[in-house]
Amino acid sequence: MWFVFALLSAVFAALTSILAKVGIEGVNSNLATAVRTLVVVFMAWGMVFLTGGQGGLSEISRRSWLFLTLSGLATGASWLCYYRALQLGEVSKVVPIDKLSVVFTLVLAFFLLHEKFTAKSALGCLLIGAGTLLMVL
Repeated sequence: MWFVFALLSAVFAALTSILAKVGIEGVNSNLATAVRTLVVVFMAWGMVFLTGGQGGLSEISRRSWLFLTLSGLATGASWLCYYRALQLGEVSKVVPIDKLSVVFTLVLAFFLLHEKFTAKSALGCLLIGAGTLLMVL
């Protein structure tokens, strides 16, 4: 089931890029990010209440609060940079560079989470990097 959700995530991410490029025309990129974020906040909390998950709020540990907060800050920084890049550049060039996050994530997962980095992972990272260069140049 994780594969279905991952695939849907990719489809929605693609729609996000196209819709954002059209939506930020003539709008300050930071303001556009704030509007998008507000929609995401309402949608996320709506799902929490729809599924009855709000009861778990008090059970979140301090460690989880810290890392979820840091993750939120990283997400915010990513979105602000992404929207500015979309405003300044072509979607067909911004998105491939943004997707280098896959390579960065695998490298960070290896060093910080001690996950396996196999020959297949290394080859995949090289191919993603090469593909990104090919699309951007």
